Amino acid sequence: MGKRDDLIAKYAEDLTSKCGMTPDMDLLTKVTIGCGPSIYDDDASTVASSQPGELETVKNNFLIKKLGLSDSPELDSGIEKVIETYGKSERNKYRAVVYYMLTKHFGKEAVYG
Repeated sequence: MGKRDDLIAKYAEDLTSKCGMTPDMDLLTKVTIGCGPSIYDDDASTVASSQPGELETVKNNFLIKKLGLSDSPELDSGIEKVIETYGKSERNKYRAVVYYMLTKHFGKEAVYG
């Protein structure tokens, strides 16, 4: 197994143990690949959910640009719900896991079809 496969397994473990979800491994793999090289960088691979600027970046770069959603208060509440599901006290919120949950939350799996 390569490094990416190891990371995908780690993300799947987080989804199962911390988020109480059974991951769709095909979708999780596609979301992880979509994150590009950021998954290998300690800082870029996580979402600093306590920083408003970071959440704005998730909204603009992922929800609006990647998933094609229109800016609305629903986007912020979706991000908030995902952060709560992951656990606010969880320090390492992996970007791929957050993006996966947002993709599921907004029903945008077809983007990765």
